[in-house]
Amino acid sequence: MTVEKGVRIIAGSFTLLGLTVDPLWWLSWLVGFMLIISALTGFCPAEWILRRLGLESCEGTK
Repeated sequence: MTVEKGVRIIAGSFTLLGLTVDPLWWLSWLVGFMLIISALTGFCPAEWILRRLGLESCEGTK
């Protein structure tokens, strides 16, 4: 598994969870907001965490 795939899995899981469990609606908002921030700035907390856990990037760099 690569970092990019891991980020997509985390984002999709949180979005689905936030949409199905009403008290966690803010998870969907947070994930969407962070995806926009990541696209604009290049910083993604989930990517940073997954790299620290040892997952490699598609480009093969850590």
